[in-house]
Amino acid sequence: MPIIEFLGGPPRIVDGQRLDPLIQFMVRYFADPPGTLDSVEKTRSGFDLQGNWLTHPPEPGVRLQSWTVQGPAGPVPCEIYRPAALPARDAPALLFFHGGGHAAGSLVSHRDVCRQLAHEGQCAVVAVDYRLAPEHRFPVGIHDCLAAFDAVVAQSRELGFDPRRIAIGGDSAGGNITAVVAQQRRSAPCPPRVQMLWVPWLDMSRQSRSYELFSEGYFLEKVKMEWYTDLYLRRPEDALDPMASPLLGDVRGVCPAVLLIAGFDPLRDEGLAYADKLRAAGVSVYARLFEGLVHPFLNVAGSVPAARAAFTEAMALLRARH
Repeated sequence: MPIIEFLGGPPRIVDGQRLDPLIQFMVRYFADPPGTLDSVEKTRSGFDLQGNWLTHPPEPGVRLQSWTVQGPAGPVPCEIYRPAALPARDAPALLFFHGGGHAAGSLVSHRDVCRQLAHEGQCAVVAVDYRLAPEHRFPVGIHDCLAAFDAVVAQSRELGFDPRRIAIGGDSAGGNITAVVAQQRRSAPCPPRVQMLWVPWLDMSRQSRSYELFSEGYFLEKVKMEWYTDLYLRRPEDALDPMASPLLGDVRGVCPAVLLIAGFDPLRDEGLAYADKLRAAGVSVYARLFEGLVHPFLNVAGSVPAARAAFTEAMALLRARH
């Protein structure tokens, strides 16, 4: 570690937070130049190529199967991960929505993440390959994910799941989707059991202070978030719709929440604000700010000890709430 700290340069301290030394080394030597914007196609291929580079080694005891949901706009491909010890009946499940700004990410980019979620979460994981912008702008992808939740509940007995133990979760844009599904399905006969939000994107209507503090140089940048927003929304006023910005929505009666927030992240403050809003509405909330981490820490938990500790904590929280 001393050589990593030396090569990474003087400690970066922003807003009273110190960047993890290994993350700082990675940011310095492996991040794109500040302000980099690629094409949609290159962004997607980068997610698929790099998404599993620093994740946990593939867990051999987890079985993978393809599954398809019929959504309003057509079939929605999914993958189901089942750990070897999972009961054949009444098993808990996690419906997972990948990140990628609603314009990138896929079943491929988060495959090893989902495999590890299943292994350590001791549950089935259903990964949803929802439609992406700009080909399918808001709210098409959201409707895919709502359809996926409804299908998992409706077919839970055939799938071997307990419909009362269906958690939902996702990272970044997937956290956005998770919060929307929690709000939209709070009154369902079998509502979500818990919402797991990793570094969630919750407000497209404004930029919080953390956008300025961490505007560039920490993997996810302000200019990239603005690009994603422009690709996703049909028109500016869509940003005020709670199905795009769940921080603006009514959260009374939603399921318990776990928020896992990165300190060096433009989205930091809206994650903290969402935790406050949930608490004010009487919702059970566990919110943890990992001060030294950057936005995509879910995808580097196999190689960065601080991210690994965050992943382990998240899995313990999921198991306790399932």
